[in-house]
Amino acid sequence: MPDPAAPILYTFRRCPYAMRARLALSVAQLDIRVREVVLRDKPAAMLKASPKGTVPVLVLPNGEVVDESLDVMRWALAEADPKGWLSADAAETDALIAQNDGPFKRALDRYKYPNRYEDEGADPVENRDAGLAILESLSEQIADHGGQLFGPAPTLADMAIFPFVRQFAHIDLDWWETAAPGPVKTWLAGHKDSARFRAIMAKYPQWAPGAAEPALPVAG
Repeated sequence: MPDPAAPILYTFRRCPYAMRARLALSVAQLDIRVREVVLRDKPAAMLKASPKGTVPVLVLPNGEVVDESLDVMRWALAEADPKGWLSADAAETDALIAQNDGPFKRALDRYKYPNRYEDEGADPVENRDAGLAILESLSEQIADHGGQLFGPAPTLADMAIFPFVRQFAHIDLDWWETAAPGPVKTWLAGHKDSARFRAIMAKYPQWAPGAAEPALPVAG
């Protein structure tokens, strides 16, 4: 069990924003209390800490709240960065993450949930192709850099982006296996199969006041 004074992380297992926060907290090997939430039944304590009601929400022992996923990642890596995730160029890293969180996420949402965007006339195939075009450029970068976005070892950009590529791929895995470029497929498969990702995808029951708060798993 974690230290009862350790930071609290409100998270939702399948959310890619929460995934990338958990990945950074895990690699930093921090003692974190996990509170798994159900998004249709958000706990009052989480909404009090962060009224916008999205995950992740990290509540520090001093009461400070960090409720943007990239801010959680950077906070964790400022505490400890044993794998050198911050070693890549910051401006290039920021540009790739902005592309992911902006145009790629827009295409992903309209590919996965076209009914939500009927008023826009969203075409899932057009948006799938728009997302694929971005992934083709990432695939070229992965191939050029020896397996990851900035070299042979993953950095912040890889870990911030791959949960969203995973979500994109899982919409239609048969199409993905046929259409996705080889380097990005191999890159994604490696991250999905990693011990760290398997650890942070552990399943927990919905948290309620007074319930146990498991420790966030860490992997070497």
